[in-house]
Amino acid sequence: MRDLQPVNIETHLKNAVIFNELEDEEIALIAKGAREVRYDKGAPIFHRGDSCTGFHIVVFGQVKLSFTSAHGVEKIVEIVQQGQSFGEAMMFLDKPYVVSALALSSSLLLHISKSAVFSELERNYDIMRKMLGNLACQTHQLMLDVEGYSMLTGKQRIISYLLNQLENGEPGSEAVLLDLSVTKGIIASRLNLTQEHFSRILHELSDLDLIQVDGRRLTIHSLQRLSMHQFE
Repeated sequence: MRDLQPVNIETHLKNAVIFNELEDEEIALIAKGAREVRYDKGAPIFHRGDSCTGFHIVVFGQVKLSFTSAHGVEKIVEIVQQGQSFGEAMMFLDKPYVVSALALSSSLLLHISKSAVFSELERNYDIMRKMLGNLACQTHQLMLDVEGYSMLTGKQRIISYLLNQLENGEPGSEAVLLDLSVTKGIIASRLNLTQEHFSRILHELSDLDLIQVDGRRLTIHSLQRLSMHQFE
């Protein structure tokens, strides 16, 4: 676990995607209903079926959202990263969680209570508009994910994922290094692939000299060539 010094809650609320359009005064009001919660790697945050008392923002660390099928197969819905939030939809619907959440690494989260959010929403409809706008963006991304599972091949999903993980780099740049932040098994589940299928595609891309795999570190020899191969 990182330094246990208290964090500036207002700063992290402001940096969170769901609140990044709010004014400082609005952030200060929301901060009154927020608290720090820390989790060690592998610790459960909540289980499917638990009551939702608010939502969370990741200050640092990673959180896995998943559910397990009747046959015992885990399906990872999302990997929540620093600055992202989760649990808002269930809070607004006043429903139990439909997924479980687990810390993939030592993590610091902010828990924003449902009562605090609802109290401010009643006072300030502008906060509601901004939060709903961010939720709409999340829903749109979910729709794109479903489209990807339905319409894209496994190879296209993996290439798209790798390219989306790169924050920098021009299409023509060479030898871009990418360190995967989670295991290949987690990525495979997130992309709705078996781990075997995921590994086989990585080998195919490696045989085509598009990537080089060394554990969690990938070398992409040419972003342009990899991007073009996505549509072949």
